Amino acid sequence: MSVFKSIKKYLDKSLEFITAFTMGFLVLDVTWQVITRYVLKDPSSWTEEVATYLVMWVGLLGAAVALNRGAHLGIDYFVAKLTVKKRLITEAFVYFIIFTFSVLILLIGGIQLVIDTLQLGQTTPATGIKVGYWYLSIPISGFFISIYSGEFFVEVLLKMNRE
Repeated sequence: MSVFKSIKKYLDKSLEFITAFTMGFLVLDVTWQVITRYVLKDPSSWTEEVATYLVMWVGLLGAAVALNRGAHLGIDYFVAKLTVKKRLITEAFVYFIIFTFSVLILLIGGIQLVIDTLQLGQTTPATGIKVGYWYLSIPISGFFISIYSGEFFVEVLLKMNRE
C-alpha cells in the first residue's frame, strides 16, 4: 500500500469518526433540549444554539464523507445516454468544478472567514464560544472535499487515457 493510500485511509476514518461523533453529540444536545423544555419546564439556554452549529458541522463533514463514498445524489438519466468517452468527460468536468469550488470557496474562503471572525472577536450569545471556532467546519470540509474530488478527477483522467 502506498504512503498516499495509507494517509488517505487514516484521514477517511478520522473524518467518518468525527462526523459520527458530532452527529451523536447533536442527538444528545437535542434530546437534552427536549427534556429541559417539556419535562423539566426550564428550557436550556444553550442547546438550540449548539444544535444550530452542530447541524452545520454534520452537514459539511457529511458532504465530504458522501463524496468519498460516491453517495451523493445525482441525476444521471441524460449522462447514462452518452457514450463512454462523453460520460468520462462529463465526470471529469463535474469533479473539476467540485474541486475548484471546494478549494476557492470552502477552503480558502473558509479560512479567511475563520480568521476574520476570530479577529473581530465575535462570540455566540448563549455559549460565549468564538464564532470562528464554529466556522472551522467550512475549511475542514473544504480540505476533505478538495482531496476527494481531486483524487476522483485524476482517476477519471487516467480512465480517459486508457479508453
